[in-house]
Amino acid sequence: MSANETVAQENSVDRRVVAALFVRIGAYAALAAILLYFAFNARGFTSAFNLQNVVEQSAILTMLAFGMTFVFIGTGTDIQKGGVDLSVAANAGLCGAVLVTVMNLGYSEIVAIPITLLTGMAMGFLNSIAVVSFRIMPLLATLAVMNIAAGLELTITENSVVGVESELLSALQFGRFLGISALAWILLLFTAFAATLAHFTPFGVKLYAVGGFTEAARAAGLNVGFYVYFSYMFSGLCAAIASIMIVSRLSAASLGTGLLLLPVLAAALLGTVFSRRFVPTIGGTLIASLFIGFLANGFQLLGISSFWVSGVQGALILLVVALTSFAKPAQGS
Repeated sequence: MSANETVAQENSVDRRVVAALFVRIGAYAALAAILLYFAFNARGFTSAFNLQNVVEQSAILTMLAFGMTFVFIGTGTDIQKGGVDLSVAANAGLCGAVLVTVMNLGYSEIVAIPITLLTGMAMGFLNSIAVVSFRIMPLLATLAVMNIAAGLELTITENSVVGVESELLSALQFGRFLGISALAWILLLFTAFAATLAHFTPFGVKLYAVGGFTEAARAAGLNVGFYVYFSYMFSGLCAAIASIMIVSRLSAASLGTGLLLLPVLAAALLGTVFSRRFVPTIGGTLIASLFIGFLANGFQLLGISSFWVSGVQGALILLVVALTSFAKPAQGS
């Protein structure tokens, strides 16, 4: 390679680094501008009740998005070649159906909740088998598992809303500590746990290595399959926890959890823009989930159709995928 070509390549990398920096700054600026617009134009947007309501609603979305984020971390953010978990929302619906069914059979929360958690992780394990052992493309594998979960949910609930009453679920719905709701506390504590695991432990470093540099990680002696299995099973665990939050909030198993897939995918992908070097992080996903929650809430207060929210989420997915693809050459610099 000639000196001129080397200089040209370095200049190209520098331009990409600067462009990536402007994208991140622009993302934060856009977030601030949208929130300010809602604050001045959407009546009641800044009220304590509304803010708390958005955080509680976003807690469920964020929990599911954390599962998707761990799949991205452990398998890479390239949906075509890397990993994705399209079953996470449907898995939450299945887990919710299992939870209310077991409790309505007369079993206590001590029995029902572990069964629910195991159900979520079992679906994650099924994803892992399909992706790692059978080498099926993650997009297709998790799509198939999504339909399996949705079918099982409809079978268990007989396509109807199944209610449940429980002291523990009531405490999660109405309980407060230091003025903060129980659901918000669950989100805060799990965020701290997930962030510590992903960003401050040797295990998290290895998980990032497997997702970002698979062949190098394999050459270094890491059991790549184990980390991919963990990623999908952790996503299943997040789905199960989210299902408990959904049931506690609605006092019933919801049949509409599959509709959460688009915002979950948008939050996990958008979170890479709010992080350094366009990689999935827990903090970035948290910011993105809250942003989507406030966006939907602001639209509702302004009387804008919810269909526009779905359109914006789809546009965000396209934009983020394009931006992260553009930034990839700068990541290795």
